[in-house]
Amino acid sequence: AALAILASVGVAAAPSSAAEPSKITPQLIDAAKKEGKVAFYTSIEVQVAEKVGKDFEARYPGIRVQVERSGSERIFQRLGQEYGSNIHVADVVSTSDAAHFIVWKRQGWLAPYLPEDVALHFPADQRDPDDTYASWRVSLSVMGYNTKLLKPEEAPKGFADLLDPKWAGKMVKANPSYSGTALTATYQISRDIGWQFFERLAALRVMQVQSSTEPPKKLSLGERAVMVDGNEYVILQMRREGNPVQIIYPTEGTPLIISPSAVMRRAPNPNAARLFQSYLFTREAQQMLIDAAGMRSFHKLTKDAPDLPALKDLKVMKEDAAAVADEAEKIKERYTRYFGT
Repeated sequence: AALAILASVGVAAAPSSAAEPSKITPQLIDAAKKEGKVAFYTSIEVQVAEKVGKDFEARYPGIRVQVERSGSERIFQRLGQEYGSNIHVADVVSTSDAAHFIVWKRQGWLAPYLPEDVALHFPADQRDPDDTYASWRVSLSVMGYNTKLLKPEEAPKGFADLLDPKWAGKMVKANPSYSGTALTATYQISRDIGWQFFERLAALRVMQVQSSTEPPKKLSLGERAVMVDGNEYVILQMRREGNPVQIIYPTEGTPLIISPSAVMRRAPNPNAARLFQSYLFTREAQQMLIDAAGMRSFHKLTKDAPDLPALKDLKVMKEDAAAVADEAEKIKERYTRYFGT
């Protein structure tokens, strides 16, 4: 049953009573303050991670948030190396590769913990049946273009359009060996469109960057005219700041990226970890992700960003974390065969 979670958004898996909903209590706050810090491993853009940390610190003075930001696949490697050496630093972990949480759960690394907001306000299919993780944020891997370099009518409409030789040397994309967003998107595109898309794309001299936060920045600088993939929330932030970028939701469907969060079973600051995890899922923290960072949320009491189309109005590809968990190395290997490292 655990593998059903996040496997198909919109299909509810009834959670078991693995963990009772946990409220933020004075006792939890006091215990967290005695620990004094929480280490947060995350793949979210560093400015957003630090904004989340500062907001938490303002709400709970005396508890410092130590942000460790890296690409999802690097976080996965780092945790594996640390745990292999019996080193336990991370308290709370969130990556953009939902498959990681399936793997970590199998390894027994995650602590059952159910924030009250998750129990009350999140769809059942957005929490693990054993409550070891839940969907902290949701975004999309979008295409995009530079509005100074292309007119709207000249811009590609979908993935198939990117294979036109006229885009050779003009595109940028993230690397699935570093980025969980890119890995998840690569799986969804290869499943729905076919690997031949990537094989043909690789022949067009695509600029490769590591993180999925980078393509929108290359686009904005005019280094490339078209973005094959990248975080919707980053390109939206750049557009809000007046940069010449525009989002494209591909006609074939837009890859859906779900980023869970979990408390580590061997967390060195377990009370601060639980308080921080509860905070991450509050309506206020979720709304801040939407308003300040252009994210999306499954929290039923949040309001969508007014400058983004609602998820229900978009054609999105289906998330399948269980398949990615089993196929990750094959996906990276095949991608590298076409694009190099």
